[in-house]
Amino acid sequence: MFYWNDSQSTVIISSMAKYPIYLELGGKRVVVIGAGKVGARKAFTLHKTGAKVTVVSKRIHDNFKKMCGKLDIEVVVGKYSKEYLDGAVLAIAATDDNELNTQIYNDCQQMRVICNVVDVPRLCDFYVPAIVDRGDLQIAISTNGKSPAYAGYIRRKLEKIYTNEHTAFIEELNTIRNRVIEKIPDPKKRKEILKHIATDEAFEMYACDGAEFLHKLADELIEKAGEKSKQ
Repeated sequence: MFYWNDSQSTVIISSMAKYPIYLELGGKRVVVIGAGKVGARKAFTLHKTGAKVTVVSKRIHDNFKKMCGKLDIEVVVGKYSKEYLDGAVLAIAATDDNELNTQIYNDCQQMRVICNVVDVPRLCDFYVPAIVDRGDLQIAISTNGKSPAYAGYIRRKLEKIYTNEHTAFIEELNTIRNRVIEKIPDPKKRKEILKHIATDEAFEMYACDGAEFLHKLADELIEKAGEKSKQ
């Protein structure tokens, strides 16, 4: 553990903490080894990011055909070889062969490809979180690989709270944010306005009364900030 102190706070940082990121995979090559139920889910999700997905498997299962059969995914029916990792930025091993999964991980380490071996945390450069997907609103939940089941439980709870209506709400927030940036040059005042708009109360206003009332509130806050600037 690493302890950092200043006059106002104490922060405890674990030396083993993971660094959460959203990875841009658009146009980049990724490889999934295994075309069963799990491999199908991984390939489908990766395809949604705009990645160039290659799936390698000796057998293509019905689940994969059903979920990914119509997608623009390169499918290699045959035995895995580390040459398939050439040019990849990421690989996921989703086979039921422990020896093969270990080989894939070791090959990835040698070729500097970040790797995830499904359900084997010690053979993972990253963990795939449970995700609440509401378009531009995405909430990732991780237990550091210790309990994916609990991460999934939390995801299901959050999915009841954050609905597709929040996706449309975020679009309105983006429009308002751009207007605030255009009208208010002071970053601190911008932050104050946006804090008032990005709240549960503002969402309830949007859900009940529509976007017009949300924009009216934003205009009032912008006008008030502008008047204070003139004083």
